[in-house]
Amino acid sequence: MAIVAVSVAPLGTGSTSVSRYVAAAERVLREDGRVRYRLDPMFTTLEGDLATIFEIILKMHEAVAQEGAQRISTVIKIDDRRDKQAPMERKVEVVEAILAQETGDAGKRESR
Repeated sequence: MAIVAVSVAPLGTGSTSVSRYVAAAERVLREDGRVRYRLDPMFTTLEGDLATIFEIILKMHEAVAQEGAQRISTVIKIDDRRDKQAPMERKVEVVEAILAQETGDAGKRESR
């Protein structure tokens, strides 16, 4: 299972707003339905089979072109963990647990 962060953005549109292009890319995910995903302010995180994710990213990229973008910048970051299943939520939970433990330990040291 892979977790992939992707950002698909048009360049040179003459506007600072890219919302309609992002919506076009997100629509691909909604219609495809083969991977879990989460829209965030800067990237969209996808979770699933890497080959499938690559297919979907190509469709997302093309959807932005179909909206009229003549130049498109697509950034992809891949976490391809092969030793065990690690869903995106679990990765966040582990970090939050470490931080909570540190906060608890710091509180104990301060109260001594």
